[in-house]
Amino acid sequence: MERLQKVIAQAGVTSRRKAETLIEEGRVKVNGKVVTELGTKVSERCKIEVNGIPVEREEPVYFLFYKPTGVISSVEDDKGRKAVTDYFHEIEERVFPVGRLDYDTSGALLLTNDGDFANKLMHPSYHVDKVYVAKVKGLMNKETIQKLERGVQLEDGKTSKARARILSVDKQKEKSIVELTIHEGKNRQVRRMFETLGFPLQKLKRERYGFLELTGMNPGDYRELKPFEVKQLRNQAVTQNSKKR
Repeated sequence: MERLQKVIAQAGVTSRRKAETLIEEGRVKVNGKVVTELGTKVSERCKIEVNGIPVEREEPVYFLFYKPTGVISSVEDDKGRKAVTDYFHEIEERVFPVGRLDYDTSGALLLTNDGDFANKLMHPSYHVDKVYVAKVKGLMNKETIQKLERGVQLEDGKTSKARARILSVDKQKEKSIVELTIHEGKNRQVRRMFETLGFPLQKLKRERYGFLELTGMNPGDYRELKPFEVKQLRNQAVTQNSKKR
């Protein structure tokens, strides 16, 4: 027996928090009856409906994907652009991306059908490091690195403390390559941080998500996460959240 909201989230319908709202609003049925009690537990044989649509339970799956540039982090696109799920046609489960990477950003992206897992990793209370390598126009120095690390004031608020280091500087071409580690997920955050400091971004790649790296992978490749990797990601999120408290 499992809590109803957890089953809905694991089926990939929505996050656990949103599932709780749907239950409270009377939009969920179990065996044909409306359920509004959040403590309700269900078995595998129970028939669940959300907004009149049966919930199809799937075994949870977890993938690390090397997202190429020119691909959107969505399950589909009304403009006809290629979406990350276009690379997963051979997968029977209905996976979706955990968070997003910009259209013109490449690198590590997780996909799953486990809404509860995705919600934990994306929620602001949980801190999972994301490591980016950025190629920018301009010559970075120690002062600008310190500004990145202290947090940059954007139009939607100041970014949290980060870690940054200069990998290389090309004085002739006036370009710099910088590694930046953040745990937030504001819209186009890395790009806006550099541009706010006067360093237009030319190329961006997410090298690592948590402890997961793209070693041996090419753009468009994906691999299924091992059980211990999924467990470690969950534990890392919980640990970071505990530290915050």
